[in-house]
Amino acid sequence: MRIIKKILYGILILFALLCALIMVCAVKPELSGKIAEALKLDEEKKPLYDAGNALGVQDGGAVPSVSISTQSEQTETTPSADTQAAGYSAPQYETRPSGVVWADEREDEDDQKIDPSVFGLEVPDEVADKNGYEPVHAENSEIDDEEAAELLSELSVGETGDMLSFDPRFYPYYYMLDGKGQHLYRQIYANANALNERFAPVESVSTGALKDAFAAVYNDHPELFWVDTAYSCKYKRDGNCAEIDLQFNYTADNLTAEKKTFNEKANEITSGAEDLDSDYEKEKHVHDELIANTEYVTFANINQSAYSALVNGRTVCAGYARAFQYMMQQLGIPCYYCTGYAGESHAWDIVALDDGYYNVDATWDDTGEGTYDYFNKSDADFAWNHLRQELSVYLPPCNGIAYRNLEEDDEEDTDDGNDNGNGNDNGNGDDGSSNEEDYDSRRSIEELGYSENNALTYLDEYYNDCYRNLLSRGAGNYKFSNLIKGRDLFEAVYGSLQNNGYRQGYMDKVISQLGASVYRINWQIEALQDDFYLVTYDVAIQ
Repeated sequence: MRIIKKILYGILILFALLCALIMVCAVKPELSGKIAEALKLDEEKKPLYDAGNALGVQDGGAVPSVSISTQSEQTETTPSADTQAAGYSAPQYETRPSGVVWADEREDEDDQKIDPSVFGLEVPDEVADKNGYEPVHAENSEIDDEEAAELLSELSVGETGDMLSFDPRFYPYYYMLDGKGQHLYRQIYANANALNERFAPVESVSTGALKDAFAAVYNDHPELFWVDTAYSCKYKRDGNCAEIDLQFNYTADNLTAEKKTFNEKANEITSGAEDLDSDYEKEKHVHDELIANTEYVTFANINQSAYSALVNGRTVCAGYARAFQYMMQQLGIPCYYCTGYAGESHAWDIVALDDGYYNVDATWDDTGEGTYDYFNKSDADFAWNHLRQELSVYLPPCNGIAYRNLEEDDEEDTDDGNDNGNGNDNGNGDDGSSNEEDYDSRRSIEELGYSENNALTYLDEYYNDCYRNLLSRGAGNYKFSNLIKGRDLFEAVYGSLQNNGYRQGYMDKVISQLGASVYRINWQIEALQDDFYLVTYDVAIQ
């Protein structure tokens, strides 16, 4: 009897301690996380693999290859020596602010109407008809609970892609997604390689978030030339997808042979670049050869694919951009597929060289005998006729200087009014500070109607002034200026405009409060006398 009483007392004591612990965790939630971590069993460590080109690049190829296996198999791939020796640091990408609805409640890009007059966009006549990019299109249909239950019982997730990881130097769109989106990205990528057209999503996902994941896969991987830009989704009454259906073009019918042909055509161009001394020379070689061997044809077959340019030689802007992206990847040079608006829906590329990023529009350069009018340009250069949209707004800003305008004739005046947008003319702070004559030629604040009391001296003060100016003017097309004082503040302002820090500083808040959907901001900095700087903005908000 005493033993039973002791057992009962022990149970009561344990129960009281448990209740106390629950109350403490309720007061201090972080304690529950520590307890859970302490009690966690050792999890199976899964190796990570770099996913690159699924076409089986030959040894020595710069982008690591990966063979997609069934879930019961494991394949390992490591980056090649060329990639490791390239010395690129992983670029930093802006991620979506927490708490901001991105996909589920935003307006579908397919329905967005861009007003060129608001953005001051001017497309030159000689390239006005050279577009043809087709945004990702989702055919969504709602199903009832009975059909959803049937799908749940008969449909598998196919390949999950759980053993894959992606190098941020080459696959930036993957890192624009949250954890759930990245899981779906891996699943879509793996099933596309396995030619599985129909499968259940591996995560609970809305139609909008699924579209982002699919677009990210499509934008990162030009080697998936057999995957169309459209897919379909059956979703339940709660809004979550129950079935994903990919769409493949005719090359999927004999994919092994088509991959071989595709690789051979790409290698015909890249082989001529492999022994060149610099990434710039390799880039220029690919640009020139792509233009020489490709014809712009509006209704070319499978014209959204790299295959249409490299194999068929007839394509539109999407084909040029994806072929250029693919060959840059093979040469170990990060290159990103960029989509947006340039008179119509349009696609071009962003290339990473050693001093920064550059815009390249091979489609628009394929004019006459070929030009370099849209080769290695800054965002300021492109601001007058290219507007990023969709996920491409999160790609790095293009403010490289060293490889800009190298192919222009020496007698041409390359200061066309856009140079200041990348800060390399009046905004570098060194364009006359050591030269008395140049310094004296600078304007004074009095000439501009300012006094020293108008000058901003702290970064937060500068951000607040930009915020007030933009919010008070609202949507539309206009200019405004700030007067700032001091080299330290100049460098901070210049840095924020180069690395997109201005977005967190004021722009995102302005766009949110105005309820705007897209914007363009071009800027220039003029060095004045007495360590003053005039920052002028050309803004368009819609």
